[in-house]
Amino acid sequence: MASTKTLPTDGVSSPEIRFICPAANKKDVIRALKKSNIPFTLEAGNRAEEDTVPWREAFPGGASAVAGLILAGQRRKKSMTQSALSEAAGVPQRHISEMENGKRPIGRVNARKFAKALNVDYRMFL
Repeated sequence: MASTKTLPTDGVSSPEIRFICPAANKKDVIRALKKSNIPFTLEAGNRAEEDTVPWREAFPGGASAVAGLILAGQRRKKSMTQSALSEAAGVPQRHISEMENGKRPIGRVNARKFAKALNVDYRMFL
């Protein structure tokens, strides 16, 4: 029996990320983006300040949402489940879920616990 529901991404091409950077940084940006395998467009040059948005502000939920995405990414990079990170860091799994979804701030104490468990710098979670 075939599924009757279609995913919202069916028939939609993959998202494209646009980066605007000074020409001097173009090679470094292209090298990093090619490693990520994400489709991208790169425009060299400078834009007026009113035409740009800092990348952290582009995420709904603000700084805690970005920190949560970074936490989830680092956890997945180490192939850890939330439960495994919970045991390694001594933070309840429910709290990790809330942090990754931007519903709870990570805070300095938890950032240090996660950094130790994931072997990264704690400042990336702040």
